[in-house]
Amino acid sequence: METKGIIKSLSVGKPKAHYWKSQMEISGIGKSKTVAALLTKEGFIGDGVANTDFHGGPDRAVCLYPYEHYQMWEKEFKKVFNPPSFGENICVSNMIEKDVFIGDIFSLGEAMVQITQGRIPCSTISKHNGEDQLLGRIVETGYTGYFFRVLEEGSVGDDSCLKLVERKQGNISVLDANFTLFHNRKNRKAVEELLEVQELADVWREKLEKALL
Repeated sequence: METKGIIKSLSVGKPKAHYWKSQMEISGIGKSKTVAALLTKEGFIGDGVANTDFHGGPDRAVCLYPYEHYQMWEKEFKKVFNPPSFGENICVSNMIEKDVFIGDIFSLGEAMVQITQGRIPCSTISKHNGEDQLLGRIVETGYTGYFFRVLEEGSVGDDSCLKLVERKQGNISVLDANFTLFHNRKNRKAVEELLEVQELADVWREKLEKALL
């Protein structure tokens, strides 16, 4: 198997109260690093979400954010971002959105996971990091990170690697899918091609099918 990704941080956390601009909100974005966690079909033990519109469920059990983007955002916003600033479970190098594909299956420690969708970011990313423009830039670039479903449960350590086991299709990367959903939903051909990917998350399938109506 080809080694694809090196974990830079493994993080979990339950939803808790955050105070942003004097407003209290409950969010699961504030995760803490850990050395190991058990991964189940619903996600890591010790992890949780508050906003189920954007996070959680079997198709979104694990959130990954590429390590390479941290340096780019630091240069753009002239501040330090430390993992897991984007609320990710795993911050990983060598797996940016353009290089992985919807449906890719990876081993992750003792577990097996499959890419289902790009992340649809919400305003908590900007609030959590104190940068009002961050959400818009993430959507604009497509550097959203992405989600996995869990095919086989198992223990994951912060020293684990992600190794590519099977590539179901090599035509639509996560970045391609993000562009279609965020910027190109009126392109019927692009939408139909993305819908042909059987491994696509149900929530994305519903959004794209509505775009065809």
